[in-house]
Amino acid sequence: MQRMFLASVTIALAAVSAPVAVHAQGQQPTFATTKVTDNVYYFRYQGHQSMFIVTPAGVIATDPISENRPAAEAYLAEIRKITQAPIRYVVYSHHDPDHIAGGKPFKDAGATFVAHRFAKGNIAQMKRADIVPVDEIVEDRRTLSVGGTDLELTYLGRNHTEDMLLMRLPRERLIFTVDWIPVEGVLFQTMPGFYLPDFEEGLKKVLALDWDRNIPRRQVPGCGKERDQAAEIRILDELRSLPAGQYRALLHLLDNREVASQITSARPQAPNRA
Repeated sequence: MQRMFLASVTIALAAVSAPVAVHAQGQQPTFATTKVTDNVYYFRYQGHQSMFIVTPAGVIATDPISENRPAAEAYLAEIRKITQAPIRYVVYSHHDPDHIAGGKPFKDAGATFVAHRFAKGNIAQMKRADIVPVDEIVEDRRTLSVGGTDLELTYLGRNHTEDMLLMRLPRERLIFTVDWIPVEGVLFQTMPGFYLPDFEEGLKKVLALDWDRNIPRRQVPGCGKERDQAAEIRILDELRSLPAGQYRALLHLLDNREVASQITSARPQAPNRA
């Protein structure tokens, strides 16, 4: 009975997701840098992407994305093609190692590492030698100001993890966050650790902010391209379009981590849509 019930919920999830086509890794370079504005870029290594901000007074970088690979060295080399300004900060989006491991080249370059308070505790508990410890924390909000550019760091509550930061550049009208705001997809189908009621509330908070574009974090279905506010509104509409009983069941099931893993493993394969 439980398996049948799970299948009905996963079918509902598949119905509201629409994965987008992505290029095979063999069809693109291992890494690349893309210019977004005069001073904002994102660096891609394989399927992960990180934002960095260049000013005359220094650079603010985000996640090193170097778990079991030399991404940070390439990341720093790409920055050095643009500027020789000091690396002032590295901001961790959250505590997942695939995003934050391998930051030593940035630490050696003099960067201060910043993360949410919960992330600092979670990282300390992991005791991993390949993750640079957090130097400074964010509670609810903090602004990093370097060379006339402000980067706002905001905690919106639980979503993909309990320690996620949203980063906003008010002058450039850009935001950057990781693994929890999809487009044409529902990430909690395939990624563990989602807090679905909080996820919806977090999206509402994101929409209340002043921004135009969301810089992508991964090149995977659901989060590999830039998005605007209309895309986030569609996500909320899709969640709310589920029948009331299925939505309540989904909230209950995803609050149970063991059952949520069954949803992930049992879900039907969604068709590819070019």
